[in-house]
Amino acid sequence: MTSKLFQNLIYQIKSIISQEFGILDEYGQIIACSDDSKVGKEIPIPQKLNETDDVCISGNYAYKRIYIKKKPEYIAFIEYTDETSLKFLSLISINVINMKLYYDEKFDKSSFLKNVLMGNALPGEIAVKAKELHIAYNAYRVVFLIKTEKNKEMYVHETIQGLFPNKSKDFIIVLDDEFTVLIKELKPDSDLKEIEKVARSIVDTLNTETMVKAMVGIGTVADSLAGTMQSFKEAKTALTVGDIFSNDSSIFHYNNLGLGRLIYQLPENLCRLFLKEVFKEGSFESLDAEYLTTIQKFFDNNLNVSETARQMFVHRNTLVYRLDKIKKITGLDLTRFDDAIILKFAMLIKKYLDRGAKEKGLNKLED
Repeated sequence: MTSKLFQNLIYQIKSIISQEFGILDEYGQIIACSDDSKVGKEIPIPQKLNETDDVCISGNYAYKRIYIKKKPEYIAFIEYTDETSLKFLSLISINVINMKLYYDEKFDKSSFLKNVLMGNALPGEIAVKAKELHIAYNAYRVVFLIKTEKNKEMYVHETIQGLFPNKSKDFIIVLDDEFTVLIKELKPDSDLKEIEKVARSIVDTLNTETMVKAMVGIGTVADSLAGTMQSFKEAKTALTVGDIFSNDSSIFHYNNLGLGRLIYQLPENLCRLFLKEVFKEGSFESLDAEYLTTIQKFFDNNLNVSETARQMFVHRNTLVYRLDKIKKITGLDLTRFDDAIILKFAMLIKKYLDRGAKEKGLNKLED
């Protein structure tokens, strides 16, 4: 990675400098060069360079050792023609130092924050490391977990970064080609509406700019960097539960999961036992798509027969007939509140068992 970064730097400035120039590692191997055919080759390091911290001229080349955090790591070299060559050499060295420090810090931040989220950082170390990386420890933050379609050609994190360019306060962490995390700093008075507005902007932007469908799980607000670990766990739960139980939403907040949260916490064997007690064997499976749509619409309209019939564009008597058929199949009368609750709960449990139990907890994000 370092070699590629330095080679890109050299490509950018080779149009300004006519002489051959490049960068060596500490063993004398060329890791980047204006003549890219020489990359990978070795040249002898002048002995005089070990005796000075300044520029060393040997043969047709000038050399300058590059220190990163007071540690010698690289050597810049340039074809020596006159004093201007030495000025170019100093500028190349400065650019290498700045680039290395920037990318080291960026990598360190991402790695550190990922460890915090995954619970791999000791509580006592978080504040110390955060200070070292210039990350505010005490700040209000919320974690957004973004799930997108798998597509290695789409740079989802770059699109999200464009929405939140303040890299000192908002952090983008790529977990894999499906999951991306945004740790967003908030104002102390930010409310749920503002937080969901952020999530909506992510979903809409990914959809319009990259044609990628996205879902977002949102954790609760943390008041310290250490607290983002809990917010991340909540965002995972929100995304999992929302994905299982919601048909038309793409944004799920941990505090608004409804019955889905309760069912998600139930043991799978208990869920199967409940269905077995409520339904005769095979009765639930005998409900076809038309009946299931009728049930869902009836629930959506608060068990109101007339309003449900109007929205489904059917006669009221037709709906009553369907409800009667559902009663005969399931033994539950949906016009009775208690029976309606049992069927609603049973349908959610069935959906959980069919879609959610196998993927409970987004297990792959634990690795």
